[in-house]
Amino acid sequence: MHQYEVMVILDPTVEEKTVEPSIQKFLKVITDAKGTIDTLSIWGRRRLAYEIKKQTEGIYAVINMTAPSEAVIELDRQLNISEAVMRTKVLRAEDVQFTITPIEYSPERPARKPYAKKGDSDSRSDSRSEGRSDFRSDSKPSYKKQEAAAEVAAVVE
Repeated sequence: MHQYEVMVILDPTVEEKTVEPSIQKFLKVITDAKGTIDTLSIWGRRRLAYEIKKQTEGIYAVINMTAPSEAVIELDRQLNISEAVMRTKVLRAEDVQFTITPIEYSPERPARKPYAKKGDSDSRSDSRSEGRSDFRSDSKPSYKKQEAAAEVAAVVE
């Protein structure tokens, strides 16, 4: 026998009062096969991430159980046959133990610099232009330089 987790999404037209008794009818397959129902939690009506059978809401139920695999296969088959069930997902639970480790604050981390305000001389646009000249450095001739040289020559004469 293995541990399983089953999630069932029921049609929202089903009354929430009748959800638990109807799921208990399906779980009779598990108890008849000498399986045990560990927890049955009904989450209630929730919004779906996407439409299923033209419905935007569903009634969620999660079941944790220990059962033989044949009984779980039969449970899944019966759930899929039912018209009130929109979607099922059966997962075999692993024997995983979760450990929570506290995160400690490390004072060695340097503090962040405050954001620069508009008009400050230490803004990003100023630091980008450092080391750059405003003139082109390619091999194309500059007509402005030639015109300026011609004007200077004309004034000197």
